[in-house]
Amino acid sequence: MADQSTVSASGPIGFLRRLGRDVRGNTLAIMAAALIPLAGLVGGGVDMSRLYITKTRLQHACDAGALAGRKAMGGGIWTHTNNAPRAAAERFFDANFQTGAYGSTTLTRSFTELNGKVTGTVSAVVPMTLTRVIGRTTETLTVTCDAAMSLPNTDIMFVLDTTGSMGNKAVSSDTKTKIQALRGAVKCFYESVAQRNTSESCNLGAPTGGVTAVQVRFGFVPYATNVNVGKLLPSSFFADDWTYQSREPISIPGMAAGWTQVGNPVVKTSGANFNRTPSAQCNDTALASKGSSSDVVTGTTRVNTTIVFTRRSWSSASGGLCKTRKTTTTTTYTGTAGTPPSNTWHYGPISHDVSALKNGMGWNNSFVLPIGTGFTNKTITWDGCIEERETVRETDYDPIPADANDLNIDLVPNSGDEETLWAPLLPGLIYTRQDTAGNGSNWNLADITTTTEYGNGSDYFCPVAARKLVEWNDPTAFENYVDSLTPQGNTYHDIGMIWGARLMSPTGIFASENALTPSGGEIERHLIFMTDGEACTDSGNYTAYGVAWFDRRQTDANTVPTGGCGTSGTLTQQVNARLAGICSAVKNKNITLWVIWFGVSNTTIENSLRSCSTTGRFYSARNSADLDTVFGSIASEISQLRLTR
Repeated sequence: MADQSTVSASGPIGFLRRLGRDVRGNTLAIMAAALIPLAGLVGGGVDMSRLYITKTRLQHACDAGALAGRKAMGGGIWTHTNNAPRAAAERFFDANFQTGAYGSTTLTRSFTELNGKVTGTVSAVVPMTLTRVIGRTTETLTVTCDAAMSLPNTDIMFVLDTTGSMGNKAVSSDTKTKIQALRGAVKCFYESVAQRNTSESCNLGAPTGGVTAVQVRFGFVPYATNVNVGKLLPSSFFADDWTYQSREPISIPGMAAGWTQVGNPVVKTSGANFNRTPSAQCNDTALASKGSSSDVVTGTTRVNTTIVFTRRSWSSASGGLCKTRKTTTTTTYTGTAGTPPSNTWHYGPISHDVSALKNGMGWNNSFVLPIGTGFTNKTITWDGCIEERETVRETDYDPIPADANDLNIDLVPNSGDEETLWAPLLPGLIYTRQDTAGNGSNWNLADITTTTEYGNGSDYFCPVAARKLVEWNDPTAFENYVDSLTPQGNTYHDIGMIWGARLMSPTGIFASENALTPSGGEIERHLIFMTDGEACTDSGNYTAYGVAWFDRRQTDANTVPTGGCGTSGTLTQQVNARLAGICSAVKNKNITLWVIWFGVSNTTIENSLRSCSTTGRFYSARNSADLDTVFGSIASEISQLRLTR
C-alpha cells in the first residue's frame, strides 16, 4: 500500500499549494498590471502641456482680435457697412490661430461690442492622446478677452474759425451750412472722447457714461476778426489808459465866467503812448497839442478836466512810439443851472482812461465818458474782445522776435510795464475822423479840431466768448456752448492761434491750472485748429491792433495799409507770417497741433496749413460728411487702445 502523504504532495492539490507559496515571477505580473495607469499618468503630462500651449495661443489670438476690432471702430462705430470692425477682429484672430492648430477641432470665435468695449469669446476642442486610456478623450478650452479706448490725462483746445463764410455750405449738395456741420462734428468728437451723450445723432453707439479714471478737459477759442478772451483774465493784466482813434471835448477859452471853484483841483498822473510819432516831434511842444480840456455840467455843478502830456522816452517800435507822462487835472465849480459851456471836438489818437471797467480782479461791463453827440455823456460797453500788447513789424516771425510781446505765448503781464499789458476793444470810443458817411470815405490821418459830429466807419466783430480748459461733465452745457457759435467777420488766423496757445500753455498765464492735474499727473495736450478760409483782412476792420488804416501797428506808418484775401495785401501778409511763427512756437511747447482745412481744394492754403500742423496731423474736409469723418479720426487717434482683461 503506498504512503498516503507522498501521494498527496505529488498530486494536483499539492501542486497548487506549492504554486501559491511560490513568489518567483511576481515582478513581471505587477509591472504588466501597472502599465495602464502609468500610461495615463505620462500621457496626462503630455496632454496638459498641449492644452497649456493651445490656450495661450487662443488667448493671444483673442486679444489681437479684440484690439483690431476696437481700433476699426474709430470714434466708436461698431456697425460699419459690411460689419468692418467685426470682420477685422475675426481676421486678426484667424491670422494668429489657424484652424486645426495643435490638433484642435470645433474652433469657434465671437466678437461683440457694448458701450464702446469689444469683447471676444473663443473656444476649441483639443483631442487627448495617451490620456484616452483613462477615459479622457477630449478637452474644451474657452477664453475671453476685451478691449476699450483709454485716454491719458488730456487737454484739448478747439481753435475754430467762425468767420462769415462759415454761414455758407461747403458744397451745394450739403444739407448743412459749414457752421452747422462744425457744431455737429464737435459734439460727436466730445461724445467719443468724453464718453458723454449729447442730443446730436452721432451713430457712435451709446457712450459709456463718462471718463472717470483720468482728467479730460476741453477749451474753446472761436475766432474771426477778433477773439473774445478779456473777461477770462484778471483786470491787472490790462492798462488803465489806452490810445484809441477817438475824440474828446475841448472847452473854448473864457468858459470860467459865471462859475465858482469848489475846493482844490485833483491831479492824477499816469502813462500814455503815442504811435507814429517821429523822434524830432516827440517833445513837449508837440505833445501840448495833444492835451485837452473838457467841461461836463450836471445841474449846478461843472467839472473841468485838463490833460497835459510830457515826454518820457521815444522808441522806434511800431513806427515810432512816444512814451509820455499824462497829467490829468480835475477842477469842480458851482454855478447856475442851465448855463452850459460851449465846446468843440478834438479828433485823433486820444488816450482815454478805461480803468472804470475794472472791478477788483473782475470786470464791469461799461463806463461813461462825455463824448456823446452834443457833448453828452455816452455809455461805453465792453463785450470782452481785446487789443493786443506791444508788437514789432517784421516779414518773418519764425522764430518770434524777442520784443514781439503780442506773439509771446507765456509772457505774464506786469502792471508796471505798459508794453506787456492788454486793453479792451471799445468800438464805442472809435470815431474815424472826417468820416460823415460812415463808410470809410474821406478818412484823414491828421488830428482835427472841429464842431462836426464825425461817426465810426470802421467794422467791428467780436465772436462768442472763449472758454478755458474744463472737464465739461455736463453734456448739455457743452452743446449749448457749441450751438452758440455764430459766423461773422473776416479771417485773422494769427489772433486765434496765439490765444489758443495761451489758454492751454503749461508755462504761461494759466500755468497754475495747466501744468499738472490736481493730483500731480502729467497731461497730454492737443490743439485742434479748423478754418474754412485763407486769411482775409481789411484796413477798415477794428481789430486787436486798432483800426489799421489809422493805427498802422503792423505795417509801414508811411504807407496806407492794404487788406485782401489769400496772399494779397500787406495786412494779410502780416497775418500769414505771424501765423507761421506761432505754429512753430506751439509745436515747440510739446503741443500736438491738428489742423483741418474745411473747403474745396486749394493747394496754396493747404500746403501752408500742412506746414503749420504737427507732422502727419493735417486733414482736408471737402463737405460736411468729410468733416464728421475727420473729427472722428482725430478723436480715435487722440484716444489710445489698451486691453481691459
